[in-house]
Amino acid sequence: MSYEKVLQAKRIVIGTKQTVKALKDGTASELIIASDADTKVTAAVVKLAQDVNVPIIHVDSMKKLGKACGIEVGASTVAIIR
Repeated sequence: MSYEKVLQAKRIVIGTKQTVKALKDGTASELIIASDADTKVTAAVVKLAQDVNVPIIHVDSMKKLGKACGIEVGASTVAIIR
């Protein structure tokens, strides 16, 4: 599953603001979205990823995604950096 991709990635950015920045500057290679995240928070990120043709992967849990990133709180969006 995609949690393993996050664990194996050399560089990631966590959170909506940092993910949007990575998508805008072209450094994001993949976007991972937690399905249980608020769509008000993730909708703009998903739209931007679609606009710049970055693959979007959905995972089921913010808590598990945060844990995979090595943080104690949930993460709604994570970008894997090239």
